[in-house]
Amino acid sequence: MATRLFEERAHAAIYQKYRFSPHENLQGVIFSYLEEKENLQGVIFSYLEEKRVSPGQLAVDVGCGSGQSTPMLAKHFEKVVGTDISEGQIEEARRSPQPPNVSYLVCPAEDLPFEDGSVDLVTAFAAVHWFDGPRFLREVDRVLKPSGCVVFSSYNWDMQLCYKDCTDELTEIFREVVDQLFTFRNKKLKSLENDYQEIFDSLPFPEKKRMMDIFDKITLSVADVIGYIQSLSQYRLYLEAQPEEAKSLLQNTERRILETMGVSSRDTQLELRTKHICILGCKSS
Repeated sequence: MATRLFEERAHAAIYQKYRFSPHENLQGVIFSYLEEKENLQGVIFSYLEEKRVSPGQLAVDVGCGSGQSTPMLAKHFEKVVGTDISEGQIEEARRSPQPPNVSYLVCPAEDLPFEDGSVDLVTAFAAVHWFDGPRFLREVDRVLKPSGCVVFSSYNWDMQLCYKDCTDELTEIFREVVDQLFTFRNKKLKSLENDYQEIFDSLPFPEKKRMMDIFDKITLSVADVIGYIQSLSQYRLYLEAQPEEAKSLLQNTERRILETMGVSSRDTQLELRTKHICILGCKSS
C-alpha cells in the first residue's frame, strides 16, 4: 500500500499552495518522448506548437496530490484522471480551476479502478517512491494499452537558490535545512535518493530509459521557499515530533535568507533551480 503522509487537511492546503507544477524543460522531454513513440493508439503530439492533431483517450496521473501536474495533460487527451489515496489532497485538487476533461478520484496507486488495457498513459510526479513498487508496476502493466506509455518523475535534493551574487550562500542555507530534516525522512525516500534506480530496473517494459540531467528554473518568493519546506513530509514529521523546534527552523531559515539577500520583504523573488529524475517507458504492442 502507498505510504500515507499527506492526508491531513491543513497539510493538503499547504501542499496545494506551495508545490509547483512540472516546468518547461521537464514537460518538453516528456512530450517529445511521447511524440517520438507516436503511439497511444495513434496519437501524434505537437507540444512545441501547443496544439494536438489527434488526442489520446485516457491519461491517469497517479499520486496526483492536489493537482499540480494533472492539468498539463488535458490538451493531449480526451480524458485525464488524477488519483490519490488522500481525500484531503483530492478535495484541494477539485477546488482548483480545472479543464473540463480533468477529473479526480480517491484510490490507492496499487488498485486503480480502470479496466485492463484501457489507459494510454500513466504518470506519477514526485509520487512513485511512496507506492508499493511491485504492486504498482503490476497494476500499471494491467491497465495500460499495448504501446501505452509511463512517465515517472521527481526532482531530487540537488537544488540551488539563486539571487544576484549570493547563490552559494543561499544554497548552503537550503541544504542545511534539508540535512536537519534528514533525520525525519521516511525510508521510502531512499528510492528518490538513489535516483529511482530500483523502480527503473523493475519496470517490466523492454522500451525504457532513465534521465537524470533535466534542469528547470522556477521563480519563487522567499515566502514560497519557506512554504515549500513546510510542505515536505520530513518537515511534517518534525512538526509532529518537535513542534516548537520545527517552527523555529522555518523562522530562522526565512530570517537567514532575507539577511543573505539583503532585503526585508518575504515577497522578494529569487530562483529555484531544480534537477529532475525522469523514467520514460513504453509497453510492448
